Amino acid sequence: MAETRDPAEIAKFSALATEWWDPNGPFAALHRVNPLRLSYLRDVALTRFGGVARSPLAGLNVADLGCGGGLASAPMARMGGAVTGIDASREAIGAARAHAASTGLDIRFEETTAEALRDRGESFDVVVAFEIVEHVSDVGVFLSAASDLVRPGGVFVLSTINRTPKARALAIVGAERILKWAPDGAHEYDKLVRPDEIRMHAPALSWDDPVGIAYEPLGRGWTLSHDTDVNYLMAGHKPR
Repeated sequence: MAETRDPAEIAKFSALATEWWDPNGPFAALHRVNPLRLSYLRDVALTRFGGVARSPLAGLNVADLGCGGGLASAPMARMGGAVTGIDASREAIGAARAHAASTGLDIRFEETTAEALRDRGESFDVVVAFEIVEHVSDVGVFLSAASDLVRPGGVFVLSTINRTPKARALAIVGAERILKWAPDGAHEYDKLVRPDEIRMHAPALSWDDPVGIAYEPLGRGWTLSHDTDVNYLMAGHKPR
């Protein structure tokens, strides 16, 4: 049976597990962009489910696929969600559990895959996949499983890097090799995923247009943008 574990990718990030929560370490860029990703998620959740801005995930079951050290899981729990974070790296899950315990957050973390979660019949109101589709061994299997995890009326929110020459120049050469915003070799160009491929592999969902994430160096930092050539966010909705 096809699955999404990529041993090379798992080893790459397992080696950095102790540094997930260092805001100046190899995941510094994720720390800086995290508020923007969560703001987008908040707006999608409020539009889809109602609720209040202070706790937009209250009463919702949330799956954080490829959660790493829990950088998104923790704030989603603070937003009121009943969060399940999964990752194929045992070391990353260990870091996520340790952080949750130290901060008093009740989050369920598990070393597993999206397809395994799906195969045992789990489902969620909100499924999140931040910066993970470009690291799995089979994008189609992953997106199909993620789509199946979304309950009727629920939503799937993801962020990733587009497969464009501009993304190669800025997200790989610039961000990794020159600026050192991410570990060198964190991304492989051929594994990047275009928005049309997201839609193709998860046709059961009704997808919003992608929203770009851009970096503006003159004080504004990371912002939402119409430019989706590098980083982008997308939300897919499952009919009720």
